[in-house]
Amino acid sequence: MAGSGSGEAWPPPIKRVLLTAEQIRERVGQLAAELQRDYAGRQPLLLAVLRGSVVFLSDLIRHLEMPVCLDFVQLASYGASTCSSGRVEVVKDVGTDVAGRDVVVVEDIVDTGRTLAYLVEELKRRGAASVRVCALLDKPSRRQVPVELDYVGFEVPDCFVVGYGLDFAGRYRNLPYVAELSPQAYEAQGSEGTDVNANV
Repeated sequence: MAGSGSGEAWPPPIKRVLLTAEQIRERVGQLAAELQRDYAGRQPLLLAVLRGSVVFLSDLIRHLEMPVCLDFVQLASYGASTCSSGRVEVVKDVGTDVAGRDVVVVEDIVDTGRTLAYLVEELKRRGAASVRVCALLDKPSRRQVPVELDYVGFEVPDCFVVGYGLDFAGRYRNLPYVAELSPQAYEAQGSEGTDVNANV
């Protein structure tokens, strides 16, 4: 079956499925219940880190039965390289005044922790009343900067993951599950597989 106009083969080159759609759906509901409990009587700002967290955010908020506000931020620390440069660039800034607000940062995956640490400190500097982090995936084996994760969906091994919002070269975000990409897929493009899950 033909894929996109680029001639990309479908299904994608998957080594193994790590998390099924059913597992993700169940855990997202549990995370929403934890948020609902912790923010009862309040209206938190859910700040999604673009672009990978959009799918997670969309499912998460549909489980919430309380008022929430949404905003988005896009950060980068990779530049033209597949490895983190250590310097964080703000591609799209937060549009909401966070002073006095309870902010929940919604992440798809936390890897090195560099961009997340920067974002949390920046939100605090801008006067946020509280900042918590809700991440679908955590890859602690790759951590370079210590960060506190308040809500975590799943811990994943040190491999390149795609699906449920996560991509490789702009592809595979629409997969309903999370999977390990076959090494042949990124080796063909000269990338190091354990270094290319961006926005982490």
